Amino acid sequence: MGFIFSKSMNENMKSQQEFMLMNSRLQLERQLIMQNEMRERQMAMQIAWSREFLKYFGTFFGITAISLTAGAIKGKKPVLILPMVPLGFVLAYQYDMGYGTLIHRMKGEAENILETEKSKLQLPKGVITFESLEKARREQSKFFIDK
Repeated sequence: MGFIFSKSMNENMKSQQEFMLMNSRLQLERQLIMQNEMRERQMAMQIAWSREFLKYFGTFFGITAISLTAGAIKGKKPVLILPMVPLGFVLAYQYDMGYGTLIHRMKGEAENILETEKSKLQLPKGVITFESLEKARREQSKFFIDK
């Protein structure tokens, strides 16, 4: 009788462990999906911001270009056109960010860094461990207790 009861308990415990494993896996999958959704939304906001900034900066650049060109021609001072060079670079960058392939090039470069330059990504003093956190917590607790 005890053997049958024990066998039933073991089966129950095993099914409970399988359920817990499946549940934790499902929770992890949901967390990964949520993190990816958040990353995609942040990137979409960044691209949208670049496009919106481009509208305002493009208007500013156009007005500035016309004004500086007219001033350079009217005053016969070609130096007035010089500020258009850095402004042109900013305009080109913002256009590339909002409508061009900058995001794809950055992604490719990031993948290259992850594959070939892994040592540049290491944290100082290595990865944070539970022991290092506990040590810091204890030191901080002593600091607050002593005062």
